[in-house]
Amino acid sequence: MGSVDALIVGLGNPGGKYARTRHNIGWMAVDALLAEHEAKTKSKYHGRYAEVQLGEIPVAVLAPETFMNDSGRSVGACARDLRLPIDEIVVIYDDIELNPGVVRAREGGGLKGHNGLRSMAEAFGSPDFLRVRCGVGRPGKGDRRDIAAYVLSGFEPEEDPDALAREAASCAEAIILEGIDAALKRWP
Repeated sequence: MGSVDALIVGLGNPGGKYARTRHNIGWMAVDALLAEHEAKTKSKYHGRYAEVQLGEIPVAVLAPETFMNDSGRSVGACARDLRLPIDEIVVIYDDIELNPGVVRAREGGGLKGHNGLRSMAEAFGSPDFLRVRCGVGRPGKGDRRDIAAYVLSGFEPEEDPDALAREAASCAEAIILEGIDAALKRWP
């Protein structure tokens, strides 16, 4: 492709022990999108990088492999190299404020203690990138894990992370193809 008009980023952590954890739902969504488009990744920008065609729009897809807390280094380098403005970047990530399985589109917003979002905001100089929030919930009553241990743990048997990943990928595609306003109507 060579030139792209947008960037979809899925946040996660490298390493097998994190592969199917709540904190890696962004990676799982990117993997679902890449599988749907039969795209192969290459190592670039300290992450897994590919380019896909969404309708008429050439799009870069990135899964930073710098660990969540340093995602901005990877994404910032990619966005600068591709010369993409912040309003053409869509970030998919886990959100403990949403019930498990819920997907929401969002335009900018706060960081709510999410270190991956904080790293990205620092790299861009602004938190105003487009977002796909993937609900992973909070620890249930009686669950003594702190939030960090909870998001770094696997999904419960009754949860369907693959469905959540596919829905998040669909939301990201809609943001690119239809615009954030249309996506906000479908994923309010």
